[in-house]
Amino acid sequence: MPGDSLEVDVNAGEGAQVLVTAPAATKIYRSDGRGSSLVQTLRVAAGAVLEWLPQETIVFEGARADVVTRVELQGDASFVGWEIVCLGRPACGEGFRTGMCRQQWELRRDGQPLVVERTRLNDEVQRAGWGMRGAPVVGTLLVSWPGVSDVDYGNLFGDALAPSAGDCLTVTRVRGALLMRYLGNSAQRARGHFERAWTVLRPLVAKRPACFPRIWST
Repeated sequence: MPGDSLEVDVNAGEGAQVLVTAPAATKIYRSDGRGSSLVQTLRVAAGAVLEWLPQETIVFEGARADVVTRVELQGDASFVGWEIVCLGRPACGEGFRTGMCRQQWELRRDGQPLVVERTRLNDEVQRAGWGMRGAPVVGTLLVSWPGVSDVDYGNLFGDALAPSAGDCLTVTRVRGALLMRYLGNSAQRARGHFERAWTVLRPLVAKRPACFPRIWST
């Protein structure tokens, strides 16, 4: 039998501007052998803007989880959002030797795929040189808006992003989308990088200056 499951559905109607965040991290606890799932479906109608800015997801040692985020854009809809995953609880010395997390990102516009990624995170991937190189935290910021193809992303962020020692931060543009990736040792630093990127991106995506949600200060 399956374990716990949670489905989140967000629908931004035509012309709406919506920012969704959370007061605390999502936690996926140790499994008794059954798998758990978190499925997040984000639909953005034409002319709407959705900002998806959750706090990190902490996957505890021994957890078995599927985390799926699907973004469905219509017409000239705009989206900026991130996902940060922390394997284990490094601050208290807990690793991720027996856990497993399958992560999936999907971004589509008018039904056409722009970004589709599937990642299996476990002890082997975390420790491997071709994988996470021992780091416990991985994050992706994903953004798409009608003018994304016209942006010189090489100079977009300037000095806004300065990775700390031991962190890796990259920016890539694919068809119709911009991706920023973080690999490192701190979910807090990952969020800091993504928040600074968001302050640059928000005037382009949502046509308004960045203003941090008050709940982030509680």
